[in-house]
Amino acid sequence: MHLLYEEGGDIKVATVQSASGAGDAESWQATSLSGKRIKLKAKEVWLRFEKPEPQALMDEANALSKEIDLQFLWDCAPDEEFGLVDVAQEYFGAQASIPQQTVLAIALQGAPVFFRRKGRGRFQRAPLEQLQAGLAALERKQKELEQQAAWQKELVAGVFPETLKSQANQLLFSPDKNTPAYKALVAACTESGESPARLMIRCGAIDSPLQYHQGMFLKAHFPQGAAHDPSLVVDQAVLDAAISELPLAEVTAFSIDDSGTTEIDDALSVTALEGGGHRIGIHIAAPGLVIAKDDALDKVARTRMSTVYFPGDKITMLPDTVISQFSLDEGAARPALSIYVDIDSAGVVDKETLQLRAEMVPMGSNLRLENLEHLVTEESLADELSDYAYRQELSVLWAAAKLLHAGWCQEQRVVNGLRAEQLGVLDPNALARDFHFQIKEVDGAQRVEITPRQRGSILDTIVAEWMIYCNSASGRLLADHGIPGLFRTQKGWGPLRTRMQTTPGPHEGLGLEYYAWCTSPLRRYSDLVNQWQLIAIAKHGITAKMVAPFPPRDAALMEIAADFEACYSAYGEYQDRLEKYWCLRWVAQDEVPKQVFVRHLKEGVSRVEPVPLHLPVPELATHPRMTRAEVSIADVDLLQLTAGVRVLHIETPEVPESDASPT
Repeated sequence: MHLLYEEGGDIKVATVQSASGAGDAESWQATSLSGKRIKLKAKEVWLRFEKPEPQALMDEANALSKEIDLQFLWDCAPDEEFGLVDVAQEYFGAQASIPQQTVLAIALQGAPVFFRRKGRGRFQRAPLEQLQAGLAALERKQKELEQQAAWQKELVAGVFPETLKSQANQLLFSPDKNTPAYKALVAACTESGESPARLMIRCGAIDSPLQYHQGMFLKAHFPQGAAHDPSLVVDQAVLDAAISELPLAEVTAFSIDDSGTTEIDDALSVTALEGGGHRIGIHIAAPGLVIAKDDALDKVARTRMSTVYFPGDKITMLPDTVISQFSLDEGAARPALSIYVDIDSAGVVDKETLQLRAEMVPMGSNLRLENLEHLVTEESLADELSDYAYRQELSVLWAAAKLLHAGWCQEQRVVNGLRAEQLGVLDPNALARDFHFQIKEVDGAQRVEITPRQRGSILDTIVAEWMIYCNSASGRLLADHGIPGLFRTQKGWGPLRTRMQTTPGPHEGLGLEYYAWCTSPLRRYSDLVNQWQLIAIAKHGITAKMVAPFPPRDAALMEIAADFEACYSAYGEYQDRLEKYWCLRWVAQDEVPKQVFVRHLKEGVSRVEPVPLHLPVPELATHPRMTRAEVSIADVDLLQLTAGVRVLHIETPEVPESDASPT
């Protein structure tokens, strides 16, 4: 005997092996068509029959089920609940065969729009209104499937459907996975073997891999777009009122930046003192004088946390109009928060002379590295006949910078077993370089030029050491006044060695007791927050703790510290990603394999010498660090940011004569 039953929504047949019980308590041990041993109870069985054979029955029933007229079956069914045999007699007649009844079982079970399931083998036809609504939904679904199939066909053929063009970015970066458009895209990717991004590039839905990388970043961090609201401005009357109280500094300051810098945050000044010493001024742009905690501009800066830098462009933390009002541009007095400290004739800093002032600082010049760096040497700084701007001031700053560096950094490096650094000396073979990316339009196509610039020049060092001093002095002022801030600390080892915290802590790498970022308030939210706290000290002295925007143990400040760390890290990763993209563009733009030299760093990863590109070169994995090799780079994938590298020649390291074996 064979049994017809339902399992998991499907109609199945099993062959009885043994039976027990009687009536409603009867049960069977049976074998399904798949060979599975099962136990069935009487209430679970729809039909019992001897013939036909199970496999033949199911083959015939599945074929005939497609011919069932569900509308006619619904018309034949009674209003009340019914069983399979009852409706079979209405549809096929009193002599409905086992195959016919099986066909109806499959049809009834698979037509929930027409019939409600009331139990095993029991149904009730759906009310007319629900049936009509269900049929309308089925029709819509069928049309969606047909549309989905049409879109899929176009996508595979390399044509992006016209009706989907407005949804291209949404489909790629923030799709609704239940829409026919997304399902068509996924199906097309499955058929073509491509990723969604690669297929959409092939179809012309997005312009290039660059647009994909940018879109992914904007989706994650700027979902509303990167442009600033044009209404976000500092009213000139408000600015005038804020700076009208500020005294005019008796200095002439100058900044040192590369030509691409438009947010000039910091400047320096040197004033001669009686007895041969000098007063050094570090002047920081002061948007914190006007931007207040929780106002509209603060909310924008708080959301963005930092300016995002990447080759060819940037996304600023503050609107350009606000930056232009506070940037330390030459030719006028600008509002600034200034730190002054005296040095003696040898350049030694007297820490007890530290002063903090909010003031208007006359800006004499914005010096540009490209115009001046090659002129500034130890010899030219000592030569009073050298003819370049601010030679005397730079000479004073350089002498003191060397002492600052030796005092707080070199001792710590030696303690840690590291080699002491030699300041102001350029090593043409060193990999520590900055790179300037310039993207140009040439014959309608983008080309990238990557120009290296060696780090460690005298001007670099002057700016770096005095900004480190400013950050250290700011941390000291906050700590001495018991005011919290965002302190950059470095202690111990591990992934959290360097972090932001709201209480003072040492920066072991620099050998400093306190270190609080404050020199870039136009570009970093941490610096703007610290500036508010420092302005309270400059204006109120020992009572600053009572009026500072963030009191001790402020939960909001702790939250800012955590958010800043996360954002700053993500922005840095994006900058690295786009630098790698443009480096690979540089490799690929001549459309021939590029032969270059690389230096092995560690674990088979090497740095391309002319550009800041890291690539895996497994052949160098067993060689010493800095092993040099000539390679050919080809097969650049700008979407995955990968390339194929073939080693052409590995240079043999030079062996010093003292290490050479005697002949």
